[in-house]
Amino acid sequence: MNATLPLFRRAFFDTWRSTLGWAAGLAAAAFLYLPLYPSIGGSAQMQDMVNALPAEMTKALNYDQIATGPGYAQATLFGLLGFLLMTIASVAWGAAAVGGDEESGQLELTLAHGVRRVQVVLERALALFLRVVLLSGLVFVLVLVLNEPSQLGIEPANLFGAAVLFAGLALLSGTAALCVGAVTGRKTYGLAAGAAVAVLGYVFNAVGRQSPDVEWLLNLSPYHWAYGNSPVVNGADWAAAGWLWGLSAALVALAAVALEQRDVGA
Repeated sequence: MNATLPLFRRAFFDTWRSTLGWAAGLAAAAFLYLPLYPSIGGSAQMQDMVNALPAEMTKALNYDQIATGPGYAQATLFGLLGFLLMTIASVAWGAAAVGGDEESGQLELTLAHGVRRVQVVLERALALFLRVVLLSGLVFVLVLVLNEPSQLGIEPANLFGAAVLFAGLALLSGTAALCVGAVTGRKTYGLAAGAAVAVLGYVFNAVGRQSPDVEWLLNLSPYHWAYGNSPVVNGADWAAAGWLWGLSAALVALAAVALEQRDVGA
């Protein structure tokens, strides 16, 4: 294989339909939620509705700032539906990158062409990285376009930081799926690992916000690392962004080492 980054090119371009599908889903979420804000947000009626909800539910869903434009975008798009869509996409791509190929027998055929195992992991991870960045960039652009018409009042710098954290949070789940898939050779295990990172992170954040007695759970929650500072409202916590992206890089490195050391198809 003499072409530059052949595995990356194949992994990226062979999934363009699914990438477009997820892009359409994220666009639909943005156009569904954000234009509604002028009619419901920032009003006494909206605040009364939030106050009528149980405090535990408000904290669990991050609805405590939903009456402001940035808080509304944070809670509804970045923190809920957008988070769900991005996580599902990233985990599916990560689990299929190595574990899925090995289950189907495709990985052995790829390695038979003189491709190094480390190359397989790194180029597939690069394809995952680029897809996540493109989708996060799309969300950034869409929110920026809708910001003024929807009267959200979001600072562009805060929005950029939120998009970086949004991508990092999704990428962590995706690289966890890729890593476990590479370690075990099983797509199912990769899916379970990626989903566990996302679900446990969300649950630990929801539970940890309920009481000082369980606040320690927040330290274990990637969701809280990303959104505990409400980046759309207050700007990004760049240290948290560094942790998210750094852990993703470490998981990719671990996947490369693990695949290099074990028997494929065993």
